[in-house]
Amino acid sequence: MPNVFAFECGPVATNCYLVCDPSTKSAFVVDAPYGCTNVVIAEAKRQDCVISDIVLTHTHWDHTADCAPLARLTGAHVFVHVDDQFRLVDPMKHTLWPLPFTIEPVLNAHSLAGESGTIALSGRQAPLHYVHTPGHTEGGICLVESTERRVFVGDTLFCESVGRVDLPGGDGALLVQSIQAILFRLDDDFVVFPGHGPTTTIGHERQHNPFVGEHLQ
Repeated sequence: MPNVFAFECGPVATNCYLVCDPSTKSAFVVDAPYGCTNVVIAEAKRQDCVISDIVLTHTHWDHTADCAPLARLTGAHVFVHVDDQFRLVDPMKHTLWPLPFTIEPVLNAHSLAGESGTIALSGRQAPLHYVHTPGHTEGGICLVESTERRVFVGDTLFCESVGRVDLPGGDGALLVQSIQAILFRLDDDFVVFPGHGPTTTIGHERQHNPFVGEHLQ
């Protein structure tokens, strides 16, 4: 089974995930916050894996600041939903507030489209499934690994919380719908890897999340 390594990086403690498959010696990265490049590359080397792909759950700056340098140093392909791609190609225009560093644009990312689909990762035998979960941003996606019983959710869902909807592109009703109608279709035992904070499970959030739990439906 591929192993997940988590790193909390950047000024707002954003989670970056390195998923290494020892059987194929390949790895992909979920989100690329500021300062993640060196630690992710070092861990991949320790695991004897090559980073072949970077998948972005959405394109707020705290999840993409190191995407360009990480892609350049590893040769990894970048994947992003088409509805969020505009921030990736002109990141400094969409930071909302001044940053003490410059974010490089990513101009050659592979566009994902539609409500769901698969990503043919370069080093992975089985494709990676994604679902479109707008609400936090227009093109937010979650990555579902059914065999491994886990889902990478970005800032859509947190442990007993949800992503904020007061930024440009946010929509509270859409976020609730994305969680209740899409993520909560997954079984209770799915482990949730969020963009900030600790892991949780679909079952725990279904029962205890004060914003989208079953008691509200």
